[in-house]
Amino acid sequence: MSKLTHISATGEAHMVDVSDKAATERVAVARGTVTMQPQTLALVLSGNAEKGDVLGTARIAGIMAAKRTHDLIPLCHPLMLSKVTVELTPNVEAAQVLVEATVKVKGQTGVEMEALTAVSVACLTLYDMVKAADRGMRIENIHLVEKSGGRSGHWRAEG
Repeated sequence: MSKLTHISATGEAHMVDVSDKAATERVAVARGTVTMQPQTLALVLSGNAEKGDVLGTARIAGIMAAKRTHDLIPLCHPLMLSKVTVELTPNVEAAQVLVEATVKVKGQTGVEMEALTAVSVACLTLYDMVKAADRGMRIENIHLVEKSGGRSGHWRAEG
Protein backbone atom coordinates (compact mmCIF):
# COMPACT_ATOMS: atom_id res chain seq x y z
CA MET A 1 0.00 0.00 0.00
CA SER A 2 1.27 3.49 -0.80
CA LYS A 3 1.83 6.18 1.79
CA LEU A 4 -1.27 8.12 2.85
CA THR A 5 -0.81 11.69 1.62
CA HIS A 6 -3.26 13.32 4.05
CA ILE A 7 -1.35 12.12 7.14
CA SER A 8 1.80 13.89 8.31
CA ALA A 9 4.89 12.09 9.62
CA THR A 10 3.53 12.59 13.16
CA GLY A 11 0.08 11.21 12.29
CA GLU A 12 -1.82 14.49 11.95
CA ALA A 13 -4.36 15.01 9.17
CA HIS A 14 -3.65 17.89 6.80
CA MET A 15 -4.61 19.19 3.37
CA VAL A 16 -2.13 18.03 0.72
CA ASP A 17 -0.08 20.73 -1.05
CA VAL A 18 -0.73 20.26 -4.77
CA SER A 19 0.92 23.49 -5.92
CA ASP A 20 3.86 21.67 -7.58
CA LYS A 21 1.60 19.31 -9.56
CA ALA A 22 0.85 19.96 -13.22
CA ALA A 23 -2.71 20.88 -14.16
CA THR A 24 -4.01 18.00 -16.29
CA GLU A 25 -7.44 16.88 -17.43
CA ARG A 26 -8.87 14.56 -14.81
CA VAL A 27 -12.08 12.54 -15.03
CA ALA A 28 -13.76 10.28 -12.50
CA VAL A 29 -16.82 8.04 -12.80
CA ALA A 30 -18.70 6.65 -9.79
CA ARG A 31 -21.82 4.48 -9.47
CA GLY A 32 -24.34 3.36 -6.90
CA THR A 33 -27.84 1.91 -6.75
CA VAL A 34 -31.06 2.47 -4.89
CA THR A 35 -33.06 -0.74 -4.50
CA MET A 36 -36.76 -0.44 -3.70
CA GLN A 37 -40.10 -2.19 -3.91
CA PRO A 38 -41.40 -2.56 -7.49
CA GLN A 39 -44.40 -0.33 -6.70
CA THR A 40 -42.05 2.38 -5.42
CA LEU A 41 -40.11 2.32 -8.67
CA ALA A 42 -43.42 2.52 -10.56
CA LEU A 43 -44.28 5.63 -8.51
CA VAL A 44 -40.89 7.17 -9.34
CA LEU A 45 -41.33 6.46 -13.04
CA SER A 46 -44.94 7.70 -13.14
CA GLY A 47 -43.89 11.22 -12.21
CA ASN A 48 -46.70 11.33 -9.62
CA ALA A 49 -44.63 11.27 -6.43
CA GLU A 50 -45.97 13.72 -3.85
CA LYS A 51 -42.69 15.67 -3.75
CA GLY A 52 -42.45 16.00 -7.55
CA ASP A 53 -39.95 14.88 -10.20
CA VAL A 54 -37.85 12.35 -8.28
CA LEU A 55 -35.24 11.58 -10.93
CA GLY A 56 -34.82 15.21 -12.03
CA THR A 57 -34.45 16.42 -8.47
CA ALA A 58 -31.93 13.68 -7.63
CA ARG A 59 -29.92 14.60 -10.75
CA ILE A 60 -29.73 18.28 -9.76
CA ALA A 61 -28.89 17.37 -6.15
CA GLY A 62 -26.00 15.18 -7.34
CA ILE A 63 -24.63 17.94 -9.55
CA MET A 64 -24.86 20.48 -6.74
CA ALA A 65 -23.18 18.06 -4.32
CA ALA A 66 -20.21 17.53 -6.65
CA LYS A 67 -19.71 21.30 -6.74
CA ARG A 68 -19.80 21.48 -2.91
CA THR A 69 -17.64 18.46 -2.06
CA HIS A 70 -14.94 20.63 -0.50
CA ASP A 71 -17.56 21.95 1.95
CA LEU A 72 -18.53 18.41 2.98
CA ILE A 73 -15.24 16.47 3.03
CA PRO A 74 -12.75 18.31 5.27
CA LEU A 75 -9.49 17.79 3.34
CA CYS A 76 -10.78 18.12 -0.24
CA HIS A 77 -9.58 21.02 -2.35
CA PRO A 78 -12.13 23.41 -3.84
CA LEU A 79 -12.09 22.74 -7.59
CA MET A 80 -13.34 24.61 -10.64
CA LEU A 81 -15.23 21.69 -12.19
CA SER A 82 -15.68 21.82 -15.94
CA LYS A 83 -18.33 19.09 -16.22
CA VAL A 84 -20.64 17.13 -13.96
CA THR A 85 -23.21 14.66 -15.27
CA VAL A 86 -25.49 12.51 -13.17
CA GLU A 87 -27.48 9.80 -14.94
CA LEU A 88 -30.27 7.86 -13.25
CA THR A 89 -31.21 4.65 -15.05
CA PRO A 90 -34.20 2.63 -13.83
CA ASN A 91 -33.98 -1.17 -13.90
CA VAL A 92 -37.57 -2.39 -13.62
CA GLU A 93 -36.63 -6.08 -13.36
CA ALA A 94 -34.36 -5.47 -10.34
CA ALA A 95 -36.53 -2.65 -8.90
CA GLN A 96 -33.48 -0.40 -8.80
CA VAL A 97 -32.24 2.92 -10.02
CA LEU A 98 -28.58 2.94 -11.11
CA VAL A 99 -26.94 6.29 -10.43
CA GLU A 100 -23.77 7.20 -12.32
CA ALA A 101 -21.81 10.44 -12.04
CA THR A 102 -19.01 11.66 -14.28
CA VAL A 103 -16.93 14.62 -13.12
CA LYS A 104 -14.25 16.43 -15.10
CA VAL A 105 -11.70 19.12 -14.26
CA LYS A 106 -8.45 20.52 -15.56
CA GLY A 107 -6.50 20.84 -12.36
CA GLN A 108 -3.85 19.67 -9.96
CA THR A 109 -5.88 17.08 -8.09
CA GLY A 110 -8.40 14.39 -8.97
CA VAL A 111 -12.18 14.43 -8.86
CA GLU A 112 -12.90 10.99 -7.39
CA MET A 113 -14.43 12.46 -4.24
CA GLU A 114 -16.65 14.77 -6.29
CA ALA A 115 -17.98 11.83 -8.35
CA LEU A 116 -18.58 9.72 -5.22
CA THR A 117 -20.29 12.64 -3.46
CA ALA A 118 -22.53 13.27 -6.48
CA VAL A 119 -23.67 9.63 -6.50
CA SER A 120 -24.17 9.55 -2.72
CA VAL A 121 -26.30 12.69 -2.61
CA ALA A 122 -28.32 11.72 -5.69
CA CYS A 123 -29.11 8.38 -4.01
CA LEU A 124 -30.01 10.09 -0.74
CA THR A 125 -32.27 12.55 -2.55
CA LEU A 126 -34.05 9.75 -4.37
CA TYR A 127 -34.56 8.02 -1.02
CA ASP A 128 -35.83 11.21 0.60
CA MET A 129 -38.36 11.92 -2.12
CA VAL A 130 -40.15 8.55 -1.85
CA LYS A 131 -39.34 7.38 1.68
CA ALA A 132 -42.98 7.84 2.69
CA ALA A 133 -43.86 5.06 0.23
CA ASP A 134 -40.93 2.74 1.02
CA ARG A 135 -38.73 3.16 4.09
CA GLY A 136 -37.00 -0.14 3.29
CA MET A 137 -35.12 1.18 0.26
CA ARG A 138 -31.41 0.37 0.22
CA ILE A 139 -28.61 2.57 -1.03
CA GLU A 140 -25.96 0.13 -2.20
CA ASN A 141 -22.63 -0.38 -3.86
CA ILE A 142 -21.41 3.21 -4.14
CA HIS A 143 -17.97 2.92 -5.68
CA LEU A 144 -15.43 4.48 -8.00
CA VAL A 145 -15.64 2.92 -11.46
CA GLU A 146 -12.89 4.75 -13.30
CA LYS A 147 -10.47 7.65 -13.06
CA SER A 148 -8.01 9.19 -15.45
CA GLY A 149 -5.44 11.95 -15.45
CA GLY A 150 -2.71 12.98 -13.10
CA ARG A 151 0.45 11.17 -12.09
CA SER A 152 -1.24 7.83 -11.47
CA GLY A 153 -2.80 7.78 -14.94
CA HIS A 154 -5.81 5.68 -15.88
CA TRP A 155 -7.50 3.26 -13.46
CA ARG A 156 -10.63 1.16 -13.93
CA ALA A 157 -12.35 -1.08 -11.38
CA GLU A 158 -12.32 -4.77 -12.16
CA GLY A 159 -15.62 -6.49 -12.90
